[in-house]
Amino acid sequence: MTSITPSIKKAGQRAILTAALSAISYSGFAQSKPVYKDEQQPLDKRVQSLINTLTLEEKASLMGYRSKEVPRLGIPAYNWWNEGLHGVARAGQATVFPQAIALAATFNEDLVHQVASTISTEARAKYNLGVQKDRHLQYMGLTFWSPNINMFRDPRWGRGQETYGEDPYLTAHMGVAYVKGMQGNDPLHLKTSATAKHFVAHSGPEATRDEFNAIVDEKDLRETYLPAFKALVDNNVESVMTAYNRVNGEPNSTSRSYLNAILMKEWRFKGHVVTDCGALDDVFLRHKVLKSGVETAAAAIKAGISLDCSSILQNDVVTAIKRGLITEADLNKALAPVLKTEFKLGFFDDPKNSPYFSYGADSINNAGHIALTRKAAQQSMVLLKNKNNLLPLKQTDFSSIMVLGTNASSLDVLAGSYHGVNSKMVDFVEGITGAVGLDTRAEYDLGSSYTDTTHFGGIWGAGNADVTVAVIGLSPVLEGEAGDAFLSTTGGDKANLSLPEGNIAFMKALRKGVPNKPIIAVITGGSAVDIAAIEPYADAIIMAWYPGEQGGNAFADLLLGKVSPSGHLPLTFYRSTNDLPEYHSYSMQGRTYRYFKGAVQYPFGFGLSYTTFDYSWKTQPQKSYASKDSITFAVTVKNTGKMNGDEVVQAYIQYPNLERMPIKELKGFKRVTVQQGQEQVVNITIPVKELQKWNVKKHNWQLYKGTYQLQVGDNSASVKLQSSFNVSP
Repeated sequence: MTSITPSIKKAGQRAILTAALSAISYSGFAQSKPVYKDEQQPLDKRVQSLINTLTLEEKASLMGYRSKEVPRLGIPAYNWWNEGLHGVARAGQATVFPQAIALAATFNEDLVHQVASTISTEARAKYNLGVQKDRHLQYMGLTFWSPNINMFRDPRWGRGQETYGEDPYLTAHMGVAYVKGMQGNDPLHLKTSATAKHFVAHSGPEATRDEFNAIVDEKDLRETYLPAFKALVDNNVESVMTAYNRVNGEPNSTSRSYLNAILMKEWRFKGHVVTDCGALDDVFLRHKVLKSGVETAAAAIKAGISLDCSSILQNDVVTAIKRGLITEADLNKALAPVLKTEFKLGFFDDPKNSPYFSYGADSINNAGHIALTRKAAQQSMVLLKNKNNLLPLKQTDFSSIMVLGTNASSLDVLAGSYHGVNSKMVDFVEGITGAVGLDTRAEYDLGSSYTDTTHFGGIWGAGNADVTVAVIGLSPVLEGEAGDAFLSTTGGDKANLSLPEGNIAFMKALRKGVPNKPIIAVITGGSAVDIAAIEPYADAIIMAWYPGEQGGNAFADLLLGKVSPSGHLPLTFYRSTNDLPEYHSYSMQGRTYRYFKGAVQYPFGFGLSYTTFDYSWKTQPQKSYASKDSITFAVTVKNTGKMNGDEVVQAYIQYPNLERMPIKELKGFKRVTVQQGQEQVVNITIPVKELQKWNVKKHNWQLYKGTYQLQVGDNSASVKLQSSFNVSP
């Protein structure tokens, strides 16, 4: 055996000692790094580590939407308030998509997902650009207070334009698509956080929303007002926002019966709950159900509130603890979901490790995003009338066109409420003028105001043109949120379904002045309006909603037949509000296509096309089902018209004739593109469990035995195919 010399032996010992010291040093370094800053640690462990590090006062400071900095921990201030209803809003240049009600009119979940994914991409880019300059501004963050999934139960509600319409099923599906697009599909990181608002039973009146008490029975609550929220919670929406109003006497932001018992306990919601702005102030100042901010702060914490869009929690939660109204453990439990959202967004990580770190200026309002909003606007516009197939216009059939109307060149009607801005917005005048070509004479005149019923312009010019387009209707200053719709005489809501008086008088004068030439009316708005008032004076009518930055180009595409109209109404167009229950009533009896039995102007789901479609069964439903089954069927849709087009196949269920059953309900839909002369097969599946109804005696869901009918058509009043089946629970 070869012996080891002393010098070599000592060198080896020194090496071992050095390695040991290095290991000890590294271990000490690793231990000195707080767990909450270690990206390799489990999320819950990081959250708890940060909570353990914070003082009581620091915890309170993080529970307001203007979250304060914690200098000793290097935590910057952050403003939670961001809006992204149909594009990054109030934050400078961003792509402006069609308003939410218009997106609902597309009946296209995939498109809504693409739109939301684009919004979140632009949000990340704007956030990155801001952080690079150490800017932490309101509306430039990553926590978005959208979508609005309240039920548009009554067309008088000014904020209905923010919703996906009157139907719980459509709203749920559009809302889920939006949330998935906003939050992304990375298992460890949120792209942005989305918020389901306003929980719960909130849809006007606007003027008294801060003290209003919505009386809602258990059946309507479960079958109409809650389903969309449940769907978004089941699909991992990160946040829920509470509403201003009371429900059956309980302010939403301190509600034990709804917020705590249903959202937090029954549904086991794991995200954070934020109040609407000033809602906690309402609890003691306007609802007057508690005496002070301190009591309100304690009640909010107990109910499940984690974040306050005011300063009640920041100012009063420490005092509530000192008075024994809540404990610091209660506060920790409330704070944890807020911190968890921040960790998911990467606020405590190296920014370079984010999958969204590279998003920058080229991700904002680029050519692809502009093309997407144009497509969305095309698919949202609803053709309501097309006398003698006037549309689409052929450029060879006219050499001059007159564009008139209060809204023809309005930026407001492109944008809708909660909107962004940019330098590329195209109004109706610009879109039409650009589309008809340089060899066509195009003119524009404002024509009328909203209120003047005797003075009009442009009618003489219309007489000299081959065709006239009149763009009239509502705007976000006539209907919208309280305060924003400053020309509304009813606090943001509408008193009735009427178009502005000046518009109606103008259309009468226009038809009188141009008796024998085509007039195309374009109606803007975010709600149902009385089309009958102007219908006799127009040869064609298109509901354009608030169509976003490419509204003018999208309308021109429809006008000239580059695409066929394919939007469908996500709400009923009634004849008059006289046909409806009192506005303040939250009972669903006599409201929406599900419960309204009278005649209407246009039914839910209605929308004309430039082409025609035939329906036939490919596979019919079975004759009987059990609760565990799914109803599956296939419909062949054939394009029998003269151009390519999209059809929206809608599947409705009629229930057994039992007390308080809806007339019918949408339970499936699918948009499909069908080439001229060709056909497509549409497959739809309806889980039988989705036919359950709330049993008010047992306080639970029940699948009722009996005969059901499936009706397939292109709107709620159209039955192209039908099939009966029995359900045996």
